[in-house]
Amino acid sequence: MHFPEDAPSLEVSQARLEQPGLVEGVPAHGRVGGTGWALRNPCFWRAVLGLHNLHRHGPHTAKRRIRRILVHSEFKSETFENDVAVFELSSAVQSSLHIQPICLPPAPLQPQLENGSDCYVSGWGRTAEKGKISPVLKEARVEILPPSLCNSSEGYAGLMDHRVLCAGAWAGGTDTCQGDSGGPLVCYHPDRYYLIGIASFGVGCGRPKYPGIYVRLSQYRTWIKTKLKLTSRTPKPTSTTLTLLLTVAHTVLTQTF
Repeated sequence: MHFPEDAPSLEVSQARLEQPGLVEGVPAHGRVGGTGWALRNPCFWRAVLGLHNLHRHGPHTAKRRIRRILVHSEFKSETFENDVAVFELSSAVQSSLHIQPICLPPAPLQPQLENGSDCYVSGWGRTAEKGKISPVLKEARVEILPPSLCNSSEGYAGLMDHRVLCAGAWAGGTDTCQGDSGGPLVCYHPDRYYLIGIASFGVGCGRPKYPGIYVRLSQYRTWIKTKLKLTSRTPKPTSTTLTLLLTVAHTVLTQTF
């Protein structure tokens, strides 16, 4: 999480996917060994929910193995198109003050949220473009920027399409960074936060005219519902489901009961 200056740590928790056996402090992100097979192999991952400090798991954290990974069939690693997957946990996780699902917004509310300014990103990524990762969860407030601005010749120059959102600050400063990919973009509407995007890619961290690019979840509602129905047909229908980007791992989307 890149900031123009030091920012406070979150007092809440988040879910994260890890690769057991990695050196402590090295974030589990990016391509696993550069192979699609390893990235899609459930044995390479575990989920840690209710996590705040990477180096100190509290009594409220829960660890689960991954049962299976459902990658979008049209994901393109070269362009990050359709950069989304569903991870099914091996067993259910009990909700608590530290572990709760986050809602997808109802369709009528989506346009309002996608043009909002009361939105937030969070993660354990680098605090500067070439800086160190944060051992504790950080958050930053961002604004959803118009696609016409982000996609202009001054910015991403046509690289964006209707399946992504652009969020941050046009002047630079606040942004997601390496290690934040896969993290949530949430927006507040009276009494509730909604998940509207997932951190996907960008140019550097906090650079002017290059805000972060996020998967626009409103474009994947049908796909997500289809995959959640598929996971509910498993022998243990109470299993919890995570969604996250292929490029990393730490955002809870929903739970099936």
